[in-house]
Amino acid sequence: MEKILLVEDEISIRGFLKINFERSNFQVIEAGTGEEGIRKALLEKPDVAILDVMLPGIDGYQVCNELRKKFNKIGIIMLTAKGQDMDKIMGLEYGADDYIVKPFNPIEVTLRVKALLRRIQGDKEEKNENTIEIQPFKLDLYSKTLYKNKSEIDLTPKEFMLMKIFLENPGKAFSRDELLNLVWGIDFFGDSKIVDVNIRRLRAKIEDKSSEPMYIETVWGTGYRWKQVKQ
Repeated sequence: MEKILLVEDEISIRGFLKINFERSNFQVIEAGTGEEGIRKALLEKPDVAILDVMLPGIDGYQVCNELRKKFNKIGIIMLTAKGQDMDKIMGLEYGADDYIVKPFNPIEVTLRVKALLRRIQGDKEEKNENTIEIQPFKLDLYSKTLYKNKSEIDLTPKEFMLMKIFLENPGKAFSRDELLNLVWGIDFFGDSKIVDVNIRRLRAKIEDKSSEPMYIETVWGTGYRWKQVKQ
């Protein structure tokens, strides 16, 4: 049974979400503050965390950041009442996989969680003992690990999938929509800005200078491609 960590200070919202999740055979772990959410996450190790942005104490962004540091494979969905692009982008910057704007239909939330779990489980099931090597990078498809000059680089599941796509197709330009469908799936409900956010985060990890990328090129009017550096 998959575990969902629900961090929401409004008891009524937490209550009806819990009822809907339990009807779909999820185990729900509840928390009313960010601090409590982090404590329970460390104890219960949930598969998905649903975080309200506005929480007493530390906010949802900080909780998201902490959970992403401690649980690289966890799925994270942010709840925001504002519906502004900046709130969505901030959540994605901190490592969220998706966001939902209040007010929302609890059935939609359940469907989003199921879609996210399918993507996460698909990542885990895709095992191959081979590796992809384009100097100075080596991508181990079995352990889902990236190395640069033999030093390991910690990636989220989505960043790993982006690297796999790029290293398997050096020189090929991918549109944002293509990357969205390949990495997040055709059933993804969110904004295509998530592609740009994840590319920016990936560049910060693999590039020597992310403001002047040597590997992941921006193809203006299209999207992104991998440029192999001549050794």
